[in-house]
Amino acid sequence: MGSITPYETVAGKRYRARYRKPDHSSTERRGFSTKKAAELFLASIEVSKARGEFVDATASRSHIDVLGDEWLNNQSHLKPSSLRPIESAWRLHVQPFWGKRSVGSIRHSEVQGWVTELSKRKGATLVIRAFGILASILDVAVKDRRISSNAARGVNLPRKPHNKHVYLSHQQVQLLADNAGRHSTLLLFLSYTGLRWGEATALRVRSLDTTRRRANVTENAVSVGGPIIVGTPKSHEFRSVPYPEFLTDLLAKACAGKDQDELVFGAGLVHVPLPDSRRGWRVSAVRKAQAIDATFQRVTVHDLRHTAASLAISAGANVKAVQKMLGHASAAMTLDTYADLFDDDLDAVGIALNQAKKVSDVGKPWANPESLQ
Repeated sequence: MGSITPYETVAGKRYRARYRKPDHSSTERRGFSTKKAAELFLASIEVSKARGEFVDATASRSHIDVLGDEWLNNQSHLKPSSLRPIESAWRLHVQPFWGKRSVGSIRHSEVQGWVTELSKRKGATLVIRAFGILASILDVAVKDRRISSNAARGVNLPRKPHNKHVYLSHQQVQLLADNAGRHSTLLLFLSYTGLRWGEATALRVRSLDTTRRRANVTENAVSVGGPIIVGTPKSHEFRSVPYPEFLTDLLAKACAGKDQDELVFGAGLVHVPLPDSRRGWRVSAVRKAQAIDATFQRVTVHDLRHTAASLAISAGANVKAVQKMLGHASAAMTLDTYADLFDDDLDAVGIALNQAKKVSDVGKPWANPESLQ
């Protein structure tokens, strides 16, 4: 189980406990004031090894700096557009604060204080992202037996504000498209298919099945720090999305004179960049639409995806169909995202149940002859 030996110090007799780690290397811990304390320590070491819970005190001295770099290097499975904000949060908010700290010295109260202070200066999304990085690094440290538990777990995090979705009507979509100039067809396509901007702008002529009126989504073009990176769709799964017949001629015009591998939207060789959120053609189109329709709200590119979901549901599409159209991981995700669009369905349920009860009541006397006596 180990050995205990006494030694003399200026403060008096102390005890040294020697033991073997799971890898059979020898180590020791000094400074026990009584032999009993040293014995209890050795017993706890044997129990932790038997349970597979042994934590190497030397490994707990590893700095977050080193472990964080290792953790980032293992995130290669993430898309560049997802990895970039994580790298930024690590560099600007996690590493400067925690980098020089040993993993075993971090306390729960310190993490909570850091989250609280960061929340005063930054938005909930960034705070949650930065916290997630630290918590994930500590999770790995627990699995590597550097620490026995994760001090970050159980911390109170800020809540993300719930932004109300903007849904355009058919008339408002057309009004916006009429003021979008050469991007009119792209805007209509986004509003009636629900494709993400990168999915729509990555479509090639061969991606359109004009016979079935389907757009086959196989690529996604995303700007990562300026350059546009082309990869798989966000869900990593290909899907076929229907588009309404009225878009057929407009899409044919957009594809005219292009090869099968050229892009549907834009000049054909260069991906259309995401419009600026403060200026440019999208902002101009919204401003012109607002001048004509006083009820027209400020609308983002992503709101066109919400609009497509709204128009599809209004047209009678079921949740499963909308899920497939939008490329959501599950129907539950679609319901969670667009629960407000199904409020009217509750009224329909009440009406249907009432009608069923009436039908049941009409047949009841004939089903019970004694009620006629």
